Amino acid sequence: MTALSRRAKLGVVLGLGAAASLVAAALPPIPQDPAYHRLADGRTLLGIPNALNVLSNVLFVTAGLAGLRALGAGAFVEARERWPYAVFFVGLILTGFGSAYYHLEPGNARLVWDRLPLAVTVMGLFAAVIAERVAVPVGLRLLAPLVALGIVSVLQWQMTETRGAGDLRLYGLVQFFPMLAVPLLLAWFPPRYTRGGDLLVAVAVYAGAKVFELGDRAIMEAGHLLSGHTLKHVLVSVTGYWIVRMLRARAPVDVPALATRAEGRS
Repeated sequence: MTALSRRAKLGVVLGLGAAASLVAAALPPIPQDPAYHRLADGRTLLGIPNALNVLSNVLFVTAGLAGLRALGAGAFVEARERWPYAVFFVGLILTGFGSAYYHLEPGNARLVWDRLPLAVTVMGLFAAVIAERVAVPVGLRLLAPLVALGIVSVLQWQMTETRGAGDLRLYGLVQFFPMLAVPLLLAWFPPRYTRGGDLLVAVAVYAGAKVFELGDRAIMEAGHLLSGHTLKHVLVSVTGYWIVRMLRARAPVDVPALATRAEGRS
């Protein structure tokens, strides 16, 4: 069986994006479940309500700060390749503050400040992978539109909630399509740097965080120590630390030779 060309692989990824968008559009509007705000761990500590869900956001901030420091020493063939990662790490820092604000008094009005920076974080990493696996100019050109899409997805949900007919479909697409596309980009396109497998680990850990979020109450009732939502915070921050680790340890591969081989397969 003939291997897919580079152009065909890009076509498959774009086709999956189009298909996912069509599926999301075909679904009925998905409102925010009010039960989402009734988190399992509401314990107060040092006068802080929902303390562990609030305080665990420190991990986001420290991971983001470590990431920004790593950008100065990280191995990049071109300085401009730092921009998607800078967006990722700044988004992670802002997620820490936005999520802490939300968990002090959970509700839709505050949830928007949790989701806005998280959407930016996801889109920043998605653009970084596109830059490193498809082409640097492509990833950089898509950075601003992807970040804008992430922001719009949250604002669109907020507006529909205020109108009494909430709709999370676009936000769900922004959150979950990169988890499908990134592994394909990693598997099908040649690496620009070593340690590309770390990105796959990061995506897997992030997906695991979503599973823990769904099991918030069950996990809390099982051990009465940490809730699934707190563990979600831990795992999402691990995603950030894992990428910091990757940036500090990786090295460029033979980019010119790699590009020549890629062109020959197209």
